[in-house]
Amino acid sequence: MAKSEREKLIEKHRQLNQTDNVKVVSHVQREEKNSDWIRHTLMLEGVDVPFIYRRKQLYQSLKGARVNVTYYRHVEEVAGMEFETMKVVRIKRS
Repeated sequence: MAKSEREKLIEKHRQLNQTDNVKVVSHVQREEKNSDWIRHTLMLEGVDVPFIYRRKQLYQSLKGARVNVTYYRHVEEVAGMEFETMKVVRIKRS
C-alpha cells in the first residue's frame, strides 16, 4: 500500500509530530510588520500551546473546525524567558 504524504513526512523528519481530528478553539490572523505575510495562530482543544504558521493571504476562519496538524515543537527565548510554540508544517480539515 502506498504511503500518504503525511506518513512520508513523519518518516523522513523524526522530530515532526502529528495530531488528528482536533478541534480549533481560536484562530487569529494578523499581518506581520514589514512583510507581506499573514501570521496564523491557532489554539487547539486540550492544548495550552499556540500553533503558528504563515501564509501569503487571509483564509476562512478555522474556529470550531476539526483539523489534522503536522508540526514541530519550537522554543523561543524572549527577555530571558522560554516560550513554547508549535510550528505548523501542514494543516488540513479533518
